[in-house]
Amino acid sequence: MKLSRRAALALASALVTSATIATVPAMAQDKPTVGIAMPTKSSSRWISDGNSMVEQFKAAGYDTDLQYAEDDIPNQLAQIENMITKGVDVLVIAAIDGTTLSNALENAQAAGIKVIAYDRLIRESGAVDYYATFDNFKVGVLQANSLVQCLKERFPDQKPFNVELFGGSPDDNNAFFFYNGAMSVLQPMIDAGEIAVPSGQMGMDVVGTLRWDGAVAQSRMDNLLSANYGDKVLNGALSPYDGLSIGILSSVKGVGYGSGDLKMPCVTGQDAEVPSVKSMMAGEQYSTVFKDTRALAAVTVKMVDAVLKGSEPEINDTTTYDNGVKVVPSYLLEPMSLGVGDIEKVLVESGYYTADQLK
Repeated sequence: MKLSRRAALALASALVTSATIATVPAMAQDKPTVGIAMPTKSSSRWISDGNSMVEQFKAAGYDTDLQYAEDDIPNQLAQIENMITKGVDVLVIAAIDGTTLSNALENAQAAGIKVIAYDRLIRESGAVDYYATFDNFKVGVLQANSLVQCLKERFPDQKPFNVELFGGSPDDNNAFFFYNGAMSVLQPMIDAGEIAVPSGQMGMDVVGTLRWDGAVAQSRMDNLLSANYGDKVLNGALSPYDGLSIGILSSVKGVGYGSGDLKMPCVTGQDAEVPSVKSMMAGEQYSTVFKDTRALAAVTVKMVDAVLKGSEPEINDTTTYDNGVKVVPSYLLEPMSLGVGDIEKVLVESGYYTADQLK
């Protein structure tokens, strides 16, 4: 097995200073360290990602340095640069802004540190070696299909369905895949007059939500309802993430949806976060897309293990993710659409959540 950078440096130092030769075997067995840079703890999803990776890396014999940047770009840059200085053997990065890391990653590359982009593509850098994520275009397709299913179930006599569109953060490459996947389903229905967007707001340049901020989504929905729904009823909202969904639902409940004869509009989501799962159980949010962080962590551990052993990791996509400098070899996992009837089997029986967490 190829020695880690840290172990190799320790071994060389010990050989040069022969007085400490006795310590060479222990130093040579020093565990490789994986630097893990996560964007924020404000989303339970990223906490789960971090915990899953630490647990699985440790089980595989690695030390970890897990850092959260709280959606502060300079903070994440400083954390990554510090990991490079400390001599981690590989970096796993879920970027806050995938366009801001080029200089830091050049330093990593110069130090021989491999870089794996985790769930969010790192753009404009040739120093990204691999990418572990889910099929993000399919996430959008699943969200749109779920939205349409709900519209037909909940509003069978409505023609056209009145829907508003929400996108993710424009600095997150995934947001465009989610939106484009959803619009591959919704645009033909809009063109056919089956779905109307009363506000006329379409396109990621208009509907994007910086930093995936639920409060921003709630404020925007407040404005949409006030400006466009005096004589109309909102039937649905395409939401790419649970945190936005909660904000959207707060807005519509604030003007009476879900009470009396005013049915709750169909609202999608992603990440199966606890507040949204509870909202689904309460008959509010209609669906979410589940991306099992345990599976993504397992793929990432295998990637790191292969890289540090000098072999090629398993990948299943070599065409989709062009970061502006190179097409990054990727492994894509399958997302899953969840309705309220799937919660017990998929989330509780699998051990992702306990029943108490969802009470």
